[in-house]
Amino acid sequence: QVQLTESGGGSVQAGDSARLSCTASGRTFNNTGMAWFRQAPGLEREFVAAIDYRGGVSYYADSVKGRFTISRDNAKNTLYLQMKSLEPEDTAVYYCAGSMKRASSTYRNDYVYWGQGTRVTVSS
Repeated sequence: QVQLTESGGGSVQAGDSARLSCTASGRTFNNTGMAWFRQAPGLEREFVAAIDYRGGVSYYADSVKGRFTISRDNAKNTLYLQMKSLEPEDTAVYYCAGSMKRASSTYRNDYVYWGQGTRVTVSS
């Protein structure tokens, strides 16, 4: 069992940077593929970035590639999402997610553990 708590959301201006954190409880974090998803108002939850259990393999949605970086610190049971050059289109609730697998995955159905979400609002 893994419990996830996101932090770091807030209101920023277009072009700014921000970092989201996701702290995990439970002893299985080190063996868990993790990801960030986001959901904008009126839209489906979409994949943002994923990372494997060691932090060696990561994937990104095309919309954030080159601007966002996913990373993890297994010693701190923490997942990060560094976001730069933020755009109004990045406005959403961002969710941390944990898989039952070690590998990273872009598929929402591979993730069984979800945080409550943290809101990011980007103003132009």
